[in-house]
Amino acid sequence: MDEWRTRYPEKFAEEEDVFGRIHRGDVIFIGSACAEPQHLVRAMIKFVQSHPKAFFGTEVLHIRSLGVFPFADEKFQRNFRHNTFFISTNTRDAVNRGLADYSPVFLSRIPDLIYRGLFRIDVALIQTSCIDEHGFMSLGISVDIIKAAVEKASVVIAQVNNRMPRVHGDTFVHINDCDCIVPYDEPLLEYGPKADSDVTKKIGDYITRLVKDGDTIQVGYGSIPNAVIASLKDKKHLGVHTEFLNDGIIDLMKAGVVDNTQKTVDRGKTVATFCMGTQDTYDYLRNNPAIEFRSVDYTNDPLIIARQENMVAINSALQVDLTGQASAESLGKIFYSGVGGFADFMRGVALTKNGKTILAVQSTAQCETVSRIVPFLNEGAGVSLSRGDVQYVVTEYGIAYINGKSIRERAMELINIAHPKFRSWLIEEAKKNGLIYQDQAFHADEKGLYPEYLETHRTTKKDFDLFLRPVKISDEPRLKNFLYSLSDESLYRRFVSPRKEIPHEYLQEISVIDYTEQMMILAVAGEADKEEIIAIGQYVIDRDTHMADVAFAVRDDYQNKGIGGELLSYLTYIARRQGLLGFMADVLGDNLPMLTLFHKGGFDVKERVVAGVYHLTMMFKD
Repeated sequence: MDEWRTRYPEKFAEEEDVFGRIHRGDVIFIGSACAEPQHLVRAMIKFVQSHPKAFFGTEVLHIRSLGVFPFADEKFQRNFRHNTFFISTNTRDAVNRGLADYSPVFLSRIPDLIYRGLFRIDVALIQTSCIDEHGFMSLGISVDIIKAAVEKASVVIAQVNNRMPRVHGDTFVHINDCDCIVPYDEPLLEYGPKADSDVTKKIGDYITRLVKDGDTIQVGYGSIPNAVIASLKDKKHLGVHTEFLNDGIIDLMKAGVVDNTQKTVDRGKTVATFCMGTQDTYDYLRNNPAIEFRSVDYTNDPLIIARQENMVAINSALQVDLTGQASAESLGKIFYSGVGGFADFMRGVALTKNGKTILAVQSTAQCETVSRIVPFLNEGAGVSLSRGDVQYVVTEYGIAYINGKSIRERAMELINIAHPKFRSWLIEEAKKNGLIYQDQAFHADEKGLYPEYLETHRTTKKDFDLFLRPVKISDEPRLKNFLYSLSDESLYRRFVSPRKEIPHEYLQEISVIDYTEQMMILAVAGEADKEEIIAIGQYVIDRDTHMADVAFAVRDDYQNKGIGGELLSYLTYIARRQGLLGFMADVLGDNLPMLTLFHKGGFDVKERVVAGVYHLTMMFKD
């Protein structure tokens, strides 16, 4: 540093002279989040306190503040007016009380607005790494809009901090680009949001089903997305193209899960625009050629994102309504966070080849007193994603794929993953507002609670892989498609009578069940976005005999693959767990495959034939 003091003595002025460069009415930009130059902010406030008439009516502009925030203090109201692009904990009250401003802008657009002069910047307070032998300093853990601010500001004041890592990418500014250098070492701000570990683990387990080996991921801001990243620890060859880099992604890099080898853009590099984490994470960034930080108009550009194949965006929201709208910005009329880069990625990824957009949402808030899935967004809420934007919504109760679904279908899918204590309310509100069938059935107590523990993967004796799960209240459309896909012969064998119509009333009867009195297991094929039923097996308990009537149907193009046998075996397992004694079934005499299946099922079988129909009694063996 002594060498640079000698070469550029005019840049190393006393702080009294440094802040004397600020004039009344100036727009003062402050570096973002964990890269906030805390010493410079404190020094500027100290300067104002000792020179109360030095400048008035300045505007303080930045993305988010996590550190020193005195600008809303009444004693500084004549000196500063704060304007933020993203609301954080220490600015939320001031914004909602009208003591500070919030400018809702897509992060990807802010640099362009700065370059075009639509956001004027007179003074930029930034924090950098130490000056290297070539005179360059790295912006370190936040590039975002800082690079644009540095290039357009009339005065650039840099706090040079040995704790700031030198990060590769488009992060460098030269000492010639700075007007004032203030050497001051201090710890960087750290960020470690906490979330309910049990809830986030469940959400993460579901997200794991959607993320495939070789995918490129983006992770949004907030405790839920940050926490669920740990669930991806068993994946391979993941890539990262994100706005926000957190501890979880760095942990995946250290474990070799993220190697960026399959990316179609910036292969071999983890690309981000800012980092919020712990000191260990910052240390990992230092001079690491596997990581590049770029300005936010690159990382968040939907056109660049769209070029990245097999990309998955994982973000969160404050509310999701039954029509598919999501708000990540406000709770009704209360401004809570901001537009940020949420929509940039959700819309950009929707354009990618094999892209998936995921809203990871805890089903409740405020100690389970408030549902995050609501009939409609609260009055005044900002619509961060429209009904046409949302693909997957994941809570601790499951996955809802709503892209391309009707209002009725998406409402039922979202009710199915809401917290059980709010489902009855959601059903009634949906009926009241004409979103679902007026006669929609629902079991409000534990009888209708989906038994997720019965989901399983099986392989038939003919090496056909199956995913078996219980029926859900949202399965009516899939059951309709399945039953209408059966041939006339298969329908006749299933219902032991001619059947042409499968009405809503019957579909609802088999999709909304009391799991303590009956069971339907579906054999499902395809991903969540193209899930289809290929076979069903069901039983209904007869309490008088402690037996159950059982029936099966397999789609014609999936017959003779051993699916019926696997369904029968699994239903037998479930029935025995319920303490049942056996099954009963009516089978047409010419349905030899089903008769053979039952006779080879390991039961003590008794049969009687009436009018060509076999009435079977099949007792479980000890």
